[in-house]
Amino acid sequence: MTSPASGDRRELRVRGAAWAQAAARWLAARGISPNQISVLSIAFAAAGALALWAGGGWWLLVVAACIQGRLLCNLFDGMVAVEHGRQTALGALYNEFPDRIADSLLIVAAGYAAGWPALGWFGALAAALTAYVRVFGAACGYGHDFRGPMAKQHRMALLTAACVLQPLVPAAWPLQGAVALIALGSVLTCITRTRALARRLRGPGAAP
Repeated sequence: MTSPASGDRRELRVRGAAWAQAAARWLAARGISPNQISVLSIAFAAAGALALWAGGGWWLLVVAACIQGRLLCNLFDGMVAVEHGRQTALGALYNEFPDRIADSLLIVAAGYAAGWPALGWFGALAAALTAYVRVFGAACGYGHDFRGPMAKQHRMALLTAACVLQPLVPAAWPLQGAVALIALGSVLTCITRTRALARRLRGPGAAP
C-alpha cells in the first residue's frame, strides 16, 4: 500500500532525476505553461483510447506509449508549475480535471477492448471516486491522501503491462485482468482512503 504523501503533491522520486529536471527546464524556458501540459495529457489519453478501439495486436503498444506520454505530462505539469514558478490561479482545476478525463478515456476504452464495457465504465467511475475521496480529505484540512492499492500510477502501470502482454497471447485475459483489477482495486482504494479520513475526523481516542 502506498502511504500518503506529505503536502499536496504525490511523492515521486523521478522528479529528482537529471533527465526529468532537464526536460522541465526545457519546457519552462520555451514558455509552455503547466496548464497546457495538463491538457496535453488528455490528447495522449484520447489517442490511446482510439488505439484501443482500433483493435488489438500491435496497436496495443501504441496504447502503452500513449499511457506513458500521459504520465509524463502529469509529471512535468507539476514540475514546471512548482520548481519553475509557473503556478496560475486555475492551476488546481487543470491539475485535477484533465486527470479525471484521461483516466476515464483509457479505462472505458480498455473495457470495450476487453469485451467487458460495463466493467470498464464501472472502473472509470471507481477511479474517479478515489480522487473524490482524496480531494474531500484535503478540503477537510488533512491534505491529499495518495495511498493505494490502486492509485493513478498503479492503474496506469497495470494497463501498460496488459497492453504490452496482450499481443503475445491469443486470449483476452491480460486486458480483462487489468480492467477487473482496476475496478476492484479502485473500490478498495476508496475504502482505505475513506477509513483513513474517518479516523482523522474522529480524532485520537474517539469512539468508532
